[in-house]
Amino acid sequence: MASSKLVKAILDPKKNWFAALHKKTIATRLSKYGLRYDDLYDPMECLDIKEALARLPREIVDARNQRLLRAMDLSMKHEYLTADLQAQQTPFRSYLTDMLALVCCRWWWWRWPPSGAGGSGGGGGCGCGGHEDGGEWWWLTMVDMVVRRERAEREALGALPLQQRTLP
Repeated sequence: MASSKLVKAILDPKKNWFAALHKKTIATRLSKYGLRYDDLYDPMECLDIKEALARLPREIVDARNQRLLRAMDLSMKHEYLTADLQAQQTPFRSYLTDMLALVCCRWWWWRWPPSGAGGSGGGGGCGCGGHEDGGEWWWLTMVDMVVRRERAEREALGALPLQQRTLP
């Protein structure tokens, strides 16, 4: 537990000047090509990322692909975005993190159900912090909450429900 607090303190840019410098360097490099930090995740490396991208609305995925194509084009030409376009970039504005957390949380529930859920009983606990000490009924309330949140996110972002989606 103490090592966890130590790691958080070391990696927090508000507390550690070296972490702040690293974050600034990453932001500068991403802004040169017009990328966001979430664009660096590779869907071919991790199935969770692939599933999270599949659940996002088409416009967000298309914008991500366009940013990646522009970055590859600029890199091949050994050029950067102009200074005024670099100033407009938001490299740490996240679009994938919430959906990725939702997908990972569901995967943990499926793979290691709690001992009272009728599964093999690994003990539950996906690391999302919302149910570690809630007793045997926590997984019912968490599943209900996640389903409602996912449905609301899909409706807010304009995505179709999963049963109405078509394969490309």
